[in-house]
Amino acid sequence: MALVIRFIIIAFIIYLFYRGIRYLTDPKRKLDDAYEAGRYYFYDDMKNARKNFFITYKGALFEGEKYLGTTDVSIDVISIFVWGKDETKLQGFTKDDFHFLSSEILSNYPEAEISWKNPIEKLMKS
Repeated sequence: MALVIRFIIIAFIIYLFYRGIRYLTDPKRKLDDAYEAGRYYFYDDMKNARKNFFITYKGALFEGEKYLGTTDVSIDVISIFVWGKDETKLQGFTKDDFHFLSSEILSNYPEAEISWKNPIEKLMKS
C-alpha cells in the first residue's frame, strides 16, 4: 500500500513539473506578458496560413491576417492585412514604428505585400 502511495505522489510531482514547463514556454502567455510590459513580441504559427498572427509593440496589439497565393516558384503567403486591436493605443506611433513592424513581418513572409487598416494606411501613404 505504501508503494502505491509513493508512486502516486511521484506521478503527481512529475505532472506538476510538466505543467509548469508547459506554462512557462507557452507562446500565448509570452504574448500577454509582452503586451502588459509594452515590449515587442511576434506570435505566429508559421506552419498554418489560416491562423492570424499577433504582434505586440509599445503597448499596442496588432493582428495580421495571412492570404496564400502563388509566387514565381511556390505557393506562399503573398498578402497580409494588419490592423491594431485598439486604435487608442496607437497614439504616438510614427512611420518608423510601422516600418519596423513591416520589416519584422517581411522577415517571416518575404513574398508578402502588407496592407494596413486605417488610420495606419493614411499615415504610411502620406
